Amino acid sequence: MDHVKSLKCLICGAEYGADEIEYVCPKHGDDGIVDVQYDYELIGRRISPATLAENRDYTIWRYKPLLPIRPDSPVPPLTVGWTPLYKADRLAAGLGLKHVWVKDEGRQPSASFKDRASVVAVVKAQERGAQIITTASTGNAGAALSALCASVAQPNVIFLPESAPPAKVAQLLVYGSTVIMVRGTYDDAFELCAQAAKEFGWYNRNTGYNPYMSEGKKTAAYEICEQLTPTPSPSPVATGEGGGGGGWHAPDRIFVSVGDGCIIGGVHKGLRDLMALGWISKMPKLMGVQAAGSAALYDAWRTGIAAMAMKPIDAHTIADSISAGLPADRIKALAAVRQTNGAYIKVTDEEILAAIPALARGSGVFAEPAGAAAYAGLIKAVELGLIHSDERIVVLSTGNGLKDIASARKSVGQPVVVDKDLAAVKKALSW
Repeated sequence: MDHVKSLKCLICGAEYGADEIEYVCPKHGDDGIVDVQYDYELIGRRISPATLAENRDYTIWRYKPLLPIRPDSPVPPLTVGWTPLYKADRLAAGLGLKHVWVKDEGRQPSASFKDRASVVAVVKAQERGAQIITTASTGNAGAALSALCASVAQPNVIFLPESAPPAKVAQLLVYGSTVIMVRGTYDDAFELCAQAAKEFGWYNRNTGYNPYMSEGKKTAAYEICEQLTPTPSPSPVATGEGGGGGGWHAPDRIFVSVGDGCIIGGVHKGLRDLMALGWISKMPKLMGVQAAGSAALYDAWRTGIAAMAMKPIDAHTIADSISAGLPADRIKALAAVRQTNGAYIKVTDEEILAAIPALARGSGVFAEPAGAAAYAGLIKAVELGLIHSDERIVVLSTGNGLKDIASARKSVGQPVVVDKDLAAVKKALSW
């Protein structure tokens, strides 16, 4: 990995070689989150927008020279990445906007964004010869790890709070994971997972703690900017017209639902990579969307406090995937919004539920509550007058609605039930 310069602590700035530490800066215990530093000059000699335009590998591995893995490391066979970016003109028109796209991460192998991180976790764990991989999850991160591990017969242990949606628990069991359900919150499951990993020597995929998870998630930023850029080569997904420069076209804003903070931090890292390489000429504003009952980062952003001064809250929301009492990746998550002149927005559970059918009927994308929260955040941002009608907006839908059918059913009415004759149908339809 000659393109990886160091692992840099985000608290004290200390830098370490990639083989010196495994997860965090030892000066700060488990809070010592580090960030992967790259040699962009070297990377720029190995990959470019021009070479990517000729690349027919439509997975995250098209960006392998930008990822912190060995060039010869084998990768799992499941197709992760290059999810569709849909131009959503009806959604835009309904909000008085001109340009809205929806990136549908529900099309990943396990039906959520978390596959991007988990596929990197599997590669890194196998590079280290790990016997067991573990993670704590509200469901999606665990399902993603479970699926990717199943594809390469890698044993794994998943820690979940008892509140995890049944569909997500079913995924884990079907894939053959060892599932441990904790009587407590996600934060309790996170802590127990961390203790078990240290005790048994397991490879720890936990968000925030493992610096390589941001690196997997950053690939969504690459895809957004590449997919927004018209190219002469055929592409399996729709692209949009647009302005920009530096090779690829960046949007003006990206709306991201936020719980632990790793996704928005990862998207920010990907955009910073592209700016450093000169592939985009402007930094999109990142808009973090939190559920009102789990809004620790919104509160920190609004009051201006530092990430390490944040205190745990009692988090409750129907959007389980973004429920976090003390976001593990809070340093990167706050930096993502503050450094891009973006904003945090909070939305109620009722607004999240209303956004599920609104997003589905306006774009055809069926999102789980956490995914729909990003669209609810766009609606709220328009109401607050934060968006100009000409801005180019991307909404990141992070998970498929089939992950949480119970919540989806709460967001819509009941079907019509009739006797088996046409007259009954006509009567029901008031025709």
